[in-house]
Amino acid sequence: MQATNPVVQRAIDDCKECHAICVQTIQYSVQQGGPYVAPDYLRLLEDCAQLCQLSEDFMLRDSPISATICTVCAEVCDQCAVACDQVGRGTDAQLRACADQCRRCAQSCRQMAQMRP
Repeated sequence: MQATNPVVQRAIDDCKECHAICVQTIQYSVQQGGPYVAPDYLRLLEDCAQLCQLSEDFMLRDSPISATICTVCAEVCDQCAVACDQVGRGTDAQLRACADQCRRCAQSCRQMAQMRP
C-alpha cells in the first residue's frame, strides 16, 4: 500500500474527528434542550457529521471526486462552526470544541481539495 500524502492524511484524520464530535454534540444538545434542539441546528450538525464521514471514505478510496466532496464538506463545516458559536454563545465548552474541530476540518479539506485536479 502506498503511503498517504500528509495533506490528505490530515484531512482524513480531521474528518474522522469532526464526524465524532458532531455526533457527540448532537447527543449533548438533545440533553441540554432549549435552543440546543432547534431543528435547523440539529440538522446542520447531522449534515456535517455525514459529510465528514463521506469525505473520509472518498479520500480513503482515493476517489477521483474526493476534492469535490471535500469542498462541499468544508463549506458545511464552516456553517456548522458558526451555528455552534451562535447556539453556545461562546461559553459552552462542548460547542466550542465542536466549532474548533469543524474549522480545522474545513481548513484541511480545502487544502486537500486544492492539491487535487
